[in-house]
Amino acid sequence: MRGVHVATSGMTGMRAAGDLVARVEFAKSMKIGDAKAYVAKKLGVDVMDLADENAMKEVREELGLGTMTEFRETPKGIAAKMNIEKVLDLKINSCELFRSLAGFI
Repeated sequence: MRGVHVATSGMTGMRAAGDLVARVEFAKSMKIGDAKAYVAKKLGVDVMDLADENAMKEVREELGLGTMTEFRETPKGIAAKMNIEKVLDLKINSCELFRSLAGFI
C-alpha cells in the first residue's frame, strides 16, 4: 500500500490526476509513463496537465470524476467512481459490488 500512496501523492492525488493514473497503473499492469499517457488520452489532455491542479479540477468537474471540494451538482462517492470506470474503461470492484447489491447485474 505504501507504493500506491507514494505514486498518487507524487501527482497530487485527487487534486489533479494521481488517483486516476494509479488506478490505471495497477488495474492494467502499466508502467507509470504508460498509465499517464493512457489517462491523458482518455481525458483529452496533455500528459503535463495531469499534475496541474487547476486544469484537472476543470476536467474532473466536466467529466464528473469527483473533486476535493465537492459542490452540490458534482458527482460524489460511487457516482464519481462509476464515471471514472466509464471514462477510463476500467472495472472497479466497488462499482461492481454496488451494481450487484442494487440488482443491476
